Amino acid sequence: MPGRRRVRLDGLNEYDLRRPVTPSGTNLLGLVKHLAGLEYGYLGGSFDRPAPEPLSCYDDGSVWDRADMWATADETSAYLIGLYQRAGAHADRTIAELDLHSPGHVEHWPEDRRNTTLGVLLIRMVAETAQHAGHADLAREMIDGRGGPDHDSLDEATWRQYLEAVQAAADSFR
Repeated sequence: MPGRRRVRLDGLNEYDLRRPVTPSGTNLLGLVKHLAGLEYGYLGGSFDRPAPEPLSCYDDGSVWDRADMWATADETSAYLIGLYQRAGAHADRTIAELDLHSPGHVEHWPEDRRNTTLGVLLIRMVAETAQHAGHADLAREMIDGRGGPDHDSLDEATWRQYLEAVQAAADSFR
C-alpha cells in the first residue's frame, strides 16, 4: 500500500497550514499530525512496534489535551508531513508482516475492548483517515475557496451557476 497517504497541502504558506479554520480549531497540519500519531499508535504500538521517533505530545501526555491536533511553532510543515509519511511506512511494514488476525492491544480503549486484531485496527484507520481527509478537504476549501477537482474542472461561470442553484435550493426554506 505504499503511496496511499497523500495530503493536498501544496501551494499553502505556513500560516494557512496552521491556522484554525473552524470554531473547534481544526487546521491542516493538526490533521496531519493527528493521523501520524494514529498510524504509529494503532498500526505500530498496538503490536509492540513502537514509533522509531519521539512524539512529544504522546511522550508528555499532552495528547489528551488535544496537543496532537495542532502544530507548535517548533514543528515545521516539512517535519509533520514527513512524520505522516514515516508513520505510514511504519504501518505498511506492520500490515505486510502480520496477518489480519494478529492480536493487538490498545491501552487507552475500555478494558473489555483493549485486546483486538490487526483487521479491526485497519478498519479503524480507514475510518479515521476518511473522516479526517474530509475535514482536510473542507479546511482547504475554507482557506483557498477551491472545491477540489470538481471546482477545477468547471469554468468560473459554470461554477457560479452551480453555487447559485445550491443557494436557491437553501433559500426556498427561509
